[in-house]
Amino acid sequence: QVQLVESGGGLVQAGGSLRLSCAASGRTFSTYAMGWFRQAPGKEREFVATINWSSSSTYFADSVKGRFTISRDNAKNMVYLQMNSLKPEDTAVYYCASRYTIGLLTTSDGVNYWGKGTLVTVSS
Repeated sequence: QVQLVESGGGLVQAGGSLRLSCAASGRTFSTYAMGWFRQAPGKEREFVATINWSSSSTYFADSVKGRFTISRDNAKNMVYLQMNSLKPEDTAVYYCASRYTIGLLTTSDGVNYWGKGTLVTVSS
């Protein structure tokens, strides 16, 4: 069992930055691929970014490529999403997710565990 708790959301002006954190419980954290997804009001949940167990591979949605970075610290059971140059369209609830795989986590269907989410609001 893995529990995920997000933090770091809030209100920011367009062009600003936020760093989201996800704290994971469980001794097998390093064996999971981690991902961030988001869901805007009235829209379906969508993939944002993912990182594999060793941090050797990352992948981003086109909408955030070049603006967001993802990282993890297996010693601390933490994964981070650094969001720069934020836009109003980035406004959403951001969810941390994990999957037991040596690959990446790019689809909701592959998620083993979800966090409860943290709200990011970007004002124009």
